[in-house]
Amino acid sequence: MIKIELPKPTVTITQREQERKEGELEIPSIYGFIDFHQIPRDKGGIFMFYNKNDELLFVGKARKIRQRIKKHFEDNVSPIIKHRDEVYKISVCVVDEAMDREIYETYAINTLKAKYNIDKVFYK
Repeated sequence: MIKIELPKPTVTITQREQERKEGELEIPSIYGFIDFHQIPRDKGGIFMFYNKNDELLFVGKARKIRQRIKKHFEDNVSPIIKHRDEVYKISVCVVDEAMDREIYETYAINTLKAKYNIDKVFYK
């Protein structure tokens, strides 16, 4: 049996209300998220979307994590297009190797039973 252990999240961001002082510019939010700058721009890894009850909604992987996560909120073909409003927390694990990302994504989808992943599902 192969033992796989998911890496600890490198970054976790949550939806939040923006606190603005008089004279400060408003940071544009994407579905309530204003901390995308904390997610590495040019790093690969896996990401997990959670709802307010900490249920895992979706797991994905990318060569450039920040761009891919933003696409899920902007794209018309994203698997979570109808569920974007449910996403409350995003956890990101930086994983450099493409093969490792593939393994971690498939493992997370199946052991944590991601609600909206339809590809790579073996537990149904």
